[in-house]
Amino acid sequence: MAAGSTFGKNFRVTTFGESHGPALGCVIDGCPAGILLSVEDLLPYMDRRKPGQSKFTTARNEDDAPEILSGVFDGKTTGTPIAILIRNKDQRSKDYSDIAEVYRPGHADYTFDRKFGIRDYRGGGRSSGRETAARVAAGAVAARFLEHYGIRAHAYTKSIGPVSMNSFDPDEANDLYLPDHKAYLDASAYLEKLISGGNSAGGVIECIISGVPAGLGDPVFDKLSASLAHAVMSIGAVKGFELGDGFSVCNSTGTENNDPFIPDGNGNITKSSNHAGGILGGISDGSDIIFRCAVKPTASISCPQQTTDRNGNTKELRIKGRHDPVIVPRAVVVVEAMANLTIADALITSRGDRL
Repeated sequence: MAAGSTFGKNFRVTTFGESHGPALGCVIDGCPAGILLSVEDLLPYMDRRKPGQSKFTTARNEDDAPEILSGVFDGKTTGTPIAILIRNKDQRSKDYSDIAEVYRPGHADYTFDRKFGIRDYRGGGRSSGRETAARVAAGAVAARFLEHYGIRAHAYTKSIGPVSMNSFDPDEANDLYLPDHKAYLDASAYLEKLISGGNSAGGVIECIISGVPAGLGDPVFDKLSASLAHAVMSIGAVKGFELGDGFSVCNSTGTENNDPFIPDGNGNITKSSNHAGGILGGISDGSDIIFRCAVKPTASISCPQQTTDRNGNTKELRIKGRHDPVIVPRAVVVVEAMANLTIADALITSRGDRL
């Protein structure tokens, strides 16, 4: 039985652990030898995902300090499996004792029960967003590998609730990772209203992957676009994915949507536009890869909800504990990590494409 905890073909990552267990982590197999790697390289990524960063994130106090257990010697990867451990230090399992027999709306409680007949109700166990800490650690390793090829993934918040960015300021830094100062102020005010009512918000994350050479990805079932969609849709809170112009192509025409090919003046071929989002026929075309994903509102909300228990009895539920009023800001680096893992895997796989 395949438990679905491994991603990738040649740059393979397996994550393990639960929200309220002793620890979680990942094992990376297929990372080439000779890459400079230390815990300090992982920390900037882990810090962007960890809880307790602002009033818009859960107050759970985890430093998310990764420990590299194997696969690195004298500061370089050895080509053998890299194991990374992240210990849980601030679990409050008693916060979840009231829901041991109750199905929380918007969560995987019911589906886990139907599939396995047993579930870890402490924060959702394996289905918790805390699992993504292991993905971020693995994505940081992939980022170090991609640096050698000049490839970089950059994700950011595009919208929260009804508030969308209208301009992109690369120097704007804030706790919502929204690169538009006015939009940040409006989104903050919107979230504060929701928090006061015990409610939550969703939003959109956009990611740009630059420096990807033409030729990555495979036709038919293993398209690079399909691999990216798989990677990003595997993040628990993500409910939609679009590449390039995405769903707006439905209102476009062929002359508007096609990207004309032109010489770049240096003997290379490029495009005069990028409606395709950097992928044609499932294969990278050398342009920036641009995609977006829709993130649902946090399912754990403190206002009353109607549900049932395992025996079918109707219950009114008020969820306790410490939860993010919006998942989007902390999910930005998770999306980035999955993009890194996808491109790293595609890059290694492409080495055998032709003689």
